[in-house]
Amino acid sequence: MRSQRSPGLVAVLGWITCYCALYTTAAIDIPLEVLGHVNIEQLPTITDQSPSTVIAFPFDESFPVTCEAKGNPEPEFRWTKNGVEFDPFLDPRLMKEENSGTFVIENNGNLTEYQGIYRCYASNKLGTAISEEIEFYVPSVPKFPKETLAPLEVEEGQPFILQCDPPKGIPPLQIYWMTINLQHIEQDERVSMGLNGDLYFSHAEHKDSRRDYCCFAAFPRIRTIVQKIAMAVIVKTKKSDMSPEAANAILERRPSLLTPSGGRSETQLVKGEDLKLECIAEGFPTPQVEWVKIGHQLPVRAKLENHGKLLIVPKVEQEDKGKYMCKAKNLLGEAIHYFTVRVEEPPEWLFEPESQLSMIGSDVLIKCSASGTPPLAISWRVNGVPLQDAPAANRKTLGETIVLHNAKASDSAVYQCEASNRHGSLLSNANIMIMNLPPMILTKEGEDYSAVEGKGVMMHCRVFSSPPSTITWSRDDSSESVEGPRFSVHDNGSLEIYSVEKDDTGQYTCLAKNTEGTSAIEAMLYVKDPTSIVVAPEDQQILMGTTAQLSCLAEYDKSFSNDFQLLWEKDDIELTLNYTENSRYFVEDGSLQIINVSHRDQGVYTCVARTPVDTATASALLMVLDVPDAPDNLVLSEHKSKSVKLKWFPGDDHNSSTTEFIIEYEESQWEPGNWKELLQIPGNHNSAVVKLHGHVDYCFRVSGVNAVGRGLPSEPTERYKTPPAAPDKNPENIKIEGHLPHEMDINWEPLLLIEQNGPGLEYKVSYRRQDMEEDWKEHMVKRHSFVVTNTPTFVPYEIKIQAKNHQGWGPEPKIVTGYSGEDSFFWICPKEVTSVPSAAPDDVAVEVMNSSVVKVSWMRVHKDKLHGHLGGYRINWWRLRSLADSKTSHGDKHTLTFPGDRNHATVPGLTPFSEYSLIVMTFNGRGNGPGSHPVNFKTPEGVPEKNPVFRVTDVQKHTVSLVWDPPSEPNGILTGYLLDYQYINDTEEVGPLQMVDIRNPRTTKWILRELEPLSKYKFYLRSCTTVGCGPVVSEESTTTLETSLASIHGGISTQGWFIGLMSAIALLTLIVLIACFVNRNKGGKYSVKEKEDLHPDVESQGMNDDTFCEYSDNDEKPLKGSQHSLSREIKAGDSGDSLVDYGDEDVQFNEDGSFIGEYAGRKEKRVSAEIKAAAQTPA
Repeated sequence: MRSQRSPGLVAVLGWITCYCALYTTAAIDIPLEVLGHVNIEQLPTITDQSPSTVIAFPFDESFPVTCEAKGNPEPEFRWTKNGVEFDPFLDPRLMKEENSGTFVIENNGNLTEYQGIYRCYASNKLGTAISEEIEFYVPSVPKFPKETLAPLEVEEGQPFILQCDPPKGIPPLQIYWMTINLQHIEQDERVSMGLNGDLYFSHAEHKDSRRDYCCFAAFPRIRTIVQKIAMAVIVKTKKSDMSPEAANAILERRPSLLTPSGGRSETQLVKGEDLKLECIAEGFPTPQVEWVKIGHQLPVRAKLENHGKLLIVPKVEQEDKGKYMCKAKNLLGEAIHYFTVRVEEPPEWLFEPESQLSMIGSDVLIKCSASGTPPLAISWRVNGVPLQDAPAANRKTLGETIVLHNAKASDSAVYQCEASNRHGSLLSNANIMIMNLPPMILTKEGEDYSAVEGKGVMMHCRVFSSPPSTITWSRDDSSESVEGPRFSVHDNGSLEIYSVEKDDTGQYTCLAKNTEGTSAIEAMLYVKDPTSIVVAPEDQQILMGTTAQLSCLAEYDKSFSNDFQLLWEKDDIELTLNYTENSRYFVEDGSLQIINVSHRDQGVYTCVARTPVDTATASALLMVLDVPDAPDNLVLSEHKSKSVKLKWFPGDDHNSSTTEFIIEYEESQWEPGNWKELLQIPGNHNSAVVKLHGHVDYCFRVSGVNAVGRGLPSEPTERYKTPPAAPDKNPENIKIEGHLPHEMDINWEPLLLIEQNGPGLEYKVSYRRQDMEEDWKEHMVKRHSFVVTNTPTFVPYEIKIQAKNHQGWGPEPKIVTGYSGEDSFFWICPKEVTSVPSAAPDDVAVEVMNSSVVKVSWMRVHKDKLHGHLGGYRINWWRLRSLADSKTSHGDKHTLTFPGDRNHATVPGLTPFSEYSLIVMTFNGRGNGPGSHPVNFKTPEGVPEKNPVFRVTDVQKHTVSLVWDPPSEPNGILTGYLLDYQYINDTEEVGPLQMVDIRNPRTTKWILRELEPLSKYKFYLRSCTTVGCGPVVSEESTTTLETSLASIHGGISTQGWFIGLMSAIALLTLIVLIACFVNRNKGGKYSVKEKEDLHPDVESQGMNDDTFCEYSDNDEKPLKGSQHSLSREIKAGDSGDSLVDYGDEDVQFNEDGSFIGEYAGRKEKRVSAEIKAAAQTPA
């Protein structure tokens, strides 16, 4: 800080007699930074004092009377008591403290001696400050006077009052009327207690006679309850010459007021107090009290107590003043009282005197203004002395203002203004300082400020001086002050820059100047990039018990790397992350995870990105979804014999609207404890009329369903038992079956136990032929089946079944139609009796849909050829051969069953590029009919299956060798392969995809060249036909760092000289082998064949020297020596095959009508056996 002082400054500081502050006019202290440089004397200031009233409670040990002050020099203290000087140091019974005005009165039994009004004065050589008045009050123990009270005699029906007259004490006062046994006297419209504590009776009754009416007065602040002597009341019965009933009757009379007296009264109270107006009336019948405010409505805050006799308006305001009226009335008349309410106010500052720092020679204005009702008395003091007792030539009083003209340093003083009326007083001390002082900058030199681009910044320059200094700011050693709409210098010297820009970075200088000198400091401003949320959390709906994740990513100035914080708040409260095993909140890379979400986790979550200079936030709402809470308050109503109304209150739907309510029931007779669903109700309903069965003891409960699931059920209702009734329904699902030719079996589902509606359930079975006019034949049964005998074969019948119990018959039943038993034969042969369909479908046609699906159509079989109920149709098909080669080989037989009457079907799952054969047949309950004429068809080409083998065989520095096998099913004519490869590594980096189109379908290996060394590659292979390419197989491999020795040899083997050398070695080896063979034959050894004939070996049968080491490079190529035999046997098998193997099998079908895929095995077993025999045949 750089400063310049005037030559007379040292002399000025020697006689400064004021307390200086910042250059604003607020009442403040001398900053410590200033006191560190110069010793400035200060006027006294009261810093602490006791409240306006100190009550000496008898249970307290001591009572401090506080007065503390500060100043320079240290102030000295003196006291006045009741306006007379009082020195605590002269009383050894008082405890005192050094350098303090506080003294302590001990509770040693003589407290009343110290009762009075105290005031503290704190003075030094500069002036005097005074405290507000402090009243030390010693309460006396309240007591009721000792007196003898004669019994109060009152005639029955007349009013009377029991007076309490409680003793005076420290408020609040609480009054109770009780008996001697501490039982409260019952109060009602007839008997009530008034505000003064008296007990009022509007008319006496005989039961009011008692001898122990006690008034208790409680003083909570002094923990005291006192009791008045018990009072006796004797109610005299009215004597009359009339009958006893008339004698005991109370004469009716119109109301009159027991309190308040007269027709008008006036009430005064202080603003903020509670207005209490009461009207207690006597009369018979007991009067009712009404309240009105004349010309206005009663205040909104108004309330009635004490059975309408007491009107209370809490914390009264000026607008509550006015005229109120109470009206007590009964059948005979009314009594009225008017209240005039005036609201007065204690003193309240309008303009409180303020401490001021003014320069020498200026005019000083000290203003004091207050309001109150009644009007206030304003008094002035200077240094605790009435203004008139301390005259000054340059001081004048103008109304509410004191004017100091051409103020001098000696005019510095403490001025007191006191405003008072009968409701209280206000006192204010104003320190008036007259002085000159050069600027002293209190802000530290060389402060660094950081600001965010686009935001504002405040650079401080606190100055202490008198007169006030002129503050200017400049930049980068420039003498010109900063100007422009973005720059503003505040009254306290601070420079504010709005919407900071990057170019605002630099060094700034604050210069303070007044008539006494100058001072300056420098500060540095750095402009930072703003903090922003780039990935904000999003609103979520999360299921209860799952894990919620809220993401947040922020960008900020990199200079704050060590000071950046990313925090999370829930509902504006920061989340505490303790990372213990019980913690459910985890933050990782800015994302908040909430484990095992519960209902209390619902709320607004805020991501807070914070640097030392700015903060960015982003919020998201997390809603927790859960099943609905159980409904409650289930109520049954509208009870009827077959229904009841059920109402409930829905539970919380937990952010997922309730879509439906499920009503369940439980009955106590057949399945107690087993709850069953009865009804589903839309989620926007909360009641339902439930239809019931008779003779059932019901209990109900309700549960809600939303998108999350079904909630817990409610508590069950009370039980409701319905009376017995006739059945509501008849049996359903009636089945008519003819297992035997001349019988008809009738079966049905019996009524459930709960559906029987009462005891004695039976069924009436009625039947008649449909094709003849005849009467119904009826039978009563208790079981749920009946057999009709001696029926014609396969004729239609009409059947109906009706339920009955002891209460009566069920509703009229529906008629169903059925057939008697089917034929027992169709044709007869010596060995077989059958009744299957006798005809096959005609006009079978096949429409090829694609390479694996065909549509089959046919002409339906006539019903006369079915010989029973139509079961449906079956399609059998088998693969004859693949069109990719000329070999013929029957594949497995497949079957699809299609229930019902239809004339077309779809056959899926065929192999592309194949020839198939297909037949269609119908079936009934006895089995399959004959098959149709076979229809052959071909499927078009498809894409090949994936290659069964694909592997890497050799890996070098720049090359990789690949081999593969052709697809097991080409599904067409193979046209070649697509080989793709690309560079990959362990990261997400992937190289471009390179493609090799191999047009030769016989190629099964490939070498990829010009690869990068020590690089990982992925290879993809697909087989192709003219239709397209099949699924991909893939492999991965990594190239080596060096070329292997094998590759070097490969390079040598291509040289001419190396080929010649190898040829010569091969020729010499051949000559040596021939010589050895000739020499062996000359040895006379017997042949292997002859040796095997002499010593047969079972294990060697079917195997000779020619076939033992046979090698084939193609899996599809048969072994030499067995090829001819194998093909010959297969051909013979083909010629001997018959379509009977595919069409005449007895195939069963499922009752549910689903199709059954069948696979015939007899032919395949025979072919397998022929292949095995051929393999064992010697070549």
